[in-house]
Amino acid sequence: MTEPRDPALLPAREQARRIRAGALSAGDLLRACLVRVERHNPELNAVVTLNPAAEAEAAAVDASLAAGADPGPLAGLVVGVKDVTETAGLRTTYGSPLFADHVPGEDALVVRRLREAGAVILGKTNTPEFAAGGNTWNEVFGVTRNPWNPALSAGGSTGGGAVALATGMISLAQGTDLGGSLRIPASFCGIAGLRPTPGLVPTVPAAYLWDDLQSTGLMARDPEDVAFGLRAISGPAPASPVCAPEPRWPAPGAADLAGCRWAWCGDIARIGIDGGVEAACRDSVASLRSAGAQVDEVDLDLSWAWDAFLVLRGHWFVSHFEAELHRVDAFGPNVSANLRSGLALTPAEIGAAENARRRVREALLVLLEGYDALLTPCMAIPPFPAEQNYPETVGGRPMNTYVDWIAPTFLLSMPGLPVACVPAGLDAAGLPVGLQVVGPPRGEGQTLAAAAAIGAARPIGLPPSVTDD
Repeated sequence: MTEPRDPALLPAREQARRIRAGALSAGDLLRACLVRVERHNPELNAVVTLNPAAEAEAAAVDASLAAGADPGPLAGLVVGVKDVTETAGLRTTYGSPLFADHVPGEDALVVRRLREAGAVILGKTNTPEFAAGGNTWNEVFGVTRNPWNPALSAGGSTGGGAVALATGMISLAQGTDLGGSLRIPASFCGIAGLRPTPGLVPTVPAAYLWDDLQSTGLMARDPEDVAFGLRAISGPAPASPVCAPEPRWPAPGAADLAGCRWAWCGDIARIGIDGGVEAACRDSVASLRSAGAQVDEVDLDLSWAWDAFLVLRGHWFVSHFEAELHRVDAFGPNVSANLRSGLALTPAEIGAAENARRRVREALLVLLEGYDALLTPCMAIPPFPAEQNYPETVGGRPMNTYVDWIAPTFLLSMPGLPVACVPAGLDAAGLPVGLQVVGPPRGEGQTLAAAAAIGAARPIGLPPSVTDD
């Protein structure tokens, strides 16, 4: 593959290498990214608040290098921070009109770690209100559009970050994943995302401090960049009681396909799958087999855990929003529906859901005793019109809530295992199709190495509107 001429389109790890070697300045990389913001953002609406201190942050990295100091492993990389993650002195709206002018007094832990590693914060990326939704829109900033076809959804809830990556506005995108928010937009926008083990990057501050259902993580243009960024920001924090052990990080690079043993299941949620999505995934599996990987089809049905996730999600919302329960109806439809659902739960229902979650993990651990990873489609459908909150049907089956259609991702949020999404190819309409890669406990490195091998087997390139100039 030809190396990009524009530094904004280089892999993040190559950007950082060049900056540290003096072949590229942090200031020049930031300016290249800002050119792409100016070019693509008016139509796609990915970045909603620019950081006025970004140029000073880039200059500080360059000055540090000039003085012979080490600015950190992410030296000069340009990062977009999801607009539900606190940034000191920079507006953080949570996508909600109730917080449209909110400016936090301190950085979230992940932002602090990004800065300490030498990253430059470009600004905030768009999200649905409080990250509640698989399509990125809110009443503060409007709709984020897909770079492959602006009429279509970019996915969510880290949709702004995915679009900014696909168009070269940023090097890495920070985000969160409760039911698929680092995987759904990765699939729709043709990039890579990873839902890491909860607590690998502790989520603080948080009202629900013992939250072990949501993860904080990264997206990038390829899985190796996700691994590169994640290694710099992972690790326990005294402020968080939810901390994951350090993963086993293999040597950087893609897995050797000839030595891989993978399980493949086409529909773990039993909601049906679009023909174009299925064809792209099966073509990817065929390519992997031709390259020497062992890929066995398995029958894995997790649909029985569907209702349990909805219970856990309702409980999660009530736990996070306990201080705001007096104004449930002031939130948008997605957040308020989750709160009302959570408030109606009984202790018995929550207990049963937690036990269902345990059984999902046990089932996957049994499966992974015989395989290195599980492969399954990320989305059952291609991107839908951007103005829709969610698709009304999947495979002819009515979707009763805004999360039903993302069952292929939310079911895999339950067991607490690392789950990556990587492009598997393009469908007949030229839209990206993502493949989920589920790895073993502490297997972030192994999972991303597998994802890198899958992506390399069927590279999709950049969206047609993104030119290298």
